[in-house]
Amino acid sequence: MPLRCHAFAVALTVPSLALGQAPTITIHAGTVLDGRGGVARNTTIVVAGSHILRLDPALTTATYDLGRLTVMPGGIDTHVHLTSHFDANGRAHNDPGGAEPLQQTVLYAEENAYHALLAGITTVQSIGSTLDRELRDAIARGTIPGPRVITSLDWITPEAGDADGLRRAVQQRVAGGADVIKILGSKSIREGGGPTLTEDQFRAACGEAKAHGRRCVVHAHAAEAARRAVLAGATSIEHGVLLDEATLDLMAEHGTFFDPNLYLVFQNYFDNKAQFLGIENYTEEGFAQMHRAVPLVLAVFKQALRRPKLRVVFGTDAVAGAFGKNWEELIYRVQVGGQAPMAAIVSATSLAAQSLQLADTIGALAPGLEADLIGLDGNPLDDITALRRVVFVMKGGQVVKNVASAP
Repeated sequence: MPLRCHAFAVALTVPSLALGQAPTITIHAGTVLDGRGGVARNTTIVVAGSHILRLDPALTTATYDLGRLTVMPGGIDTHVHLTSHFDANGRAHNDPGGAEPLQQTVLYAEENAYHALLAGITTVQSIGSTLDRELRDAIARGTIPGPRVITSLDWITPEAGDADGLRRAVQQRVAGGADVIKILGSKSIREGGGPTLTEDQFRAACGEAKAHGRRCVVHAHAAEAARRAVLAGATSIEHGVLLDEATLDLMAEHGTFFDPNLYLVFQNYFDNKAQFLGIENYTEEGFAQMHRAVPLVLAVFKQALRRPKLRVVFGTDAVAGAFGKNWEELIYRVQVGGQAPMAAIVSATSLAAQSLQLADTIGALAPGLEADLIGLDGNPLDDITALRRVVFVMKGGQVVKNVASAP
């Protein structure tokens, strides 16, 4: 099979499929990081259709020769907001509605998804907006490019009411096609981050989610909010700026995933302050609260790393302006937070897949899993900034980016 290394090559699979045969693609890599902590050298990844068939060090020819690159699984960002964007007036637009036509919002969301995909993020959990459903389904059909999308649809907030109201809200999300349930368990950090739900309310919402086979992810800054959520059976705690050591211990004991957002979301807000200021709780005091939060959540992250049993995953809370920069979060975690590079990579691949209950589908380079992989110019174990140099992206066996041969 001829070598193909031209820019933005796409694997052509239709003729093979027409013959009833799974198309075979081979990718030779100089270094392979399998997403589970393993490293291999000079190995060829054999892809049949959309799945990895095997890793074969004996193969010497390949469809794509990435012998100068490091190949690893595509990134999994467990916390994004796909519909958040800057509108035609340059202002932040966070939710569907208002004067902007919904079809325009969906197009902005697709732009965000495409930016993330080209950066090497092949799966995102968008939590969330009702419009995520249409984007998720269109990407799954293969009609538009984008990362695999898992969505909560809209959040469940205290406005849902008492325990019965929260159960009904969960039922509505499930009926609407939500993959996961997101609960607003505390106020925004811009409003102090205090708890918003009682223990009974948490138990009702998380219990109903579990009864319908859905994970329950909880926005929680305050330690008390996180404690209530963990005891109610939450799958993961998002953000956690104000967590204390006792709560981190509780999360580790219960096997609760922790999705802290240390850097990208805050830096993006600071860089684009003029576009956000004056909208909802994006006030001067709100921005001051976010500035105060940065060292607090960094300290929480460092405390979390000292607990080997606490499962810390990779999520960015990406909003308008942040898509395509997702890896900056992981770079910060290593360079400033002190996380070991391999642990950081695992947090964004196999561990993130576990948190989504998709470990048997994505998150590693192993036989039988989806062929989601990226090629980096450099080795992130030696230089974590190699994550900024993604030159090859394959999702589900389809090559969507290949600039590996560019000068």
